[in-house]
Amino acid sequence: MLNTAISAARKAGAITLRYFETSVAREVKEDKSFFTVADKEAEAAIISEIKKEFPDHGIVCEESGEEKSASAFQWVIDPLDGTGNFVNGIPLFSVSIAALKDGVPVAAVVYQPVGDSLYTAEQGKGTQWRGKRVRVSGGDAEHAMITFGPGKKEKERLNRLFSLTEQCVKSKRYLGCAALELAYIARGGTEGFLCFGLNKWDYAAGVLLVAEAGGRITDLLGKPWVFGSSNYFIASNGAVHETLLALAARG
Repeated sequence: MLNTAISAARKAGAITLRYFETSVAREVKEDKSFFTVADKEAEAAIISEIKKEFPDHGIVCEESGEEKSASAFQWVIDPLDGTGNFVNGIPLFSVSIAALKDGVPVAAVVYQPVGDSLYTAEQGKGTQWRGKRVRVSGGDAEHAMITFGPGKKEKERLNRLFSLTEQCVKSKRYLGCAALELAYIARGGTEGFLCFGLNKWDYAAGVLLVAEAGGRITDLLGKPWVFGSSNYFIASNGAVHETLLALAARG
């Protein structure tokens, strides 16, 4: 499944690059997020690639919704995570593909087309970035950079926590691409990510990258987080996790 996900992600990434930094038309969906022809074509390419190899698997996509199946396997796809960045010519966007078995991510790919940066993970086999095994950083709160992923209804919470963050850690960012933000934790680039109400296609691949790279993921109270149980969680390198729990409690 991982090889299929990699192939699909690269094909979708090539499509997004064709449209990047062009005058591609954008539509605004009901939730005020953007949608472009690049999203549509990239999603179709991914689905086609998966269906060639696994025609009986279920699929959940950001744009086309859910195709149910009796199979234990389901694919969760975001063909263009970070569309807001994409349409404004900011290269922080990615293709995110996760394969689930009985509701649990078992294979994941996050691909950043700009820079040809590929992150992959398989359950029990670790995380790789550009073909090499990676792990989360050992950075403590004094040196940590963290990022935030707020859902559409959580912008006020983001503003509150953003103003408090540098009392707890060195620096913070709001990058607008959850899949990449989780991938950055997995490769040791950043130390934490607070997710408040995103959709599962935003983070399905990324959470497996973090877990397989030795990171920690809990709910906002510090209890074990199970995929599908909630869209609110904290992912970190472990070293700053208690700090992030305390920060979340203030918001």
